Amino acid sequence: PLQGSAADIIKMAMLNVYSRLEKEKLQAKLICQVHDELVIEVKLEDAASCKEIVKREMESAAELSIPLTVDVTEGKNWLEQN
Repeated sequence: PLQGSAADIIKMAMLNVYSRLEKEKLQAKLICQVHDELVIEVKLEDAASCKEIVKREMESAAELSIPLTVDVTEGKNWLEQN
C-alpha cells in the first residue's frame, strides 16, 4: 500500500504541476518522472517561478497526517544539480 500510494501521489503531483505550468504560460516542459522526482526543462528567466510552482504543487498533491516536503534543485544538466 505504501509504494502504490506513493506512485499515486507522484502522478497527482505531475498532473498538478503540468496544469500550473500551462496555466501560468511558463516556458517549461515536464520531461519525465524518475521515481519520486519530476524533471523539467525551463527557460532561465522562468526558473524561479517554476521552482515555486513545483514545490507548491508537489507538497499539496495529497493530504497526509505528516508533512509532505519537497526539495527543488536546478542545474544546466543532471551533473550540475545542486
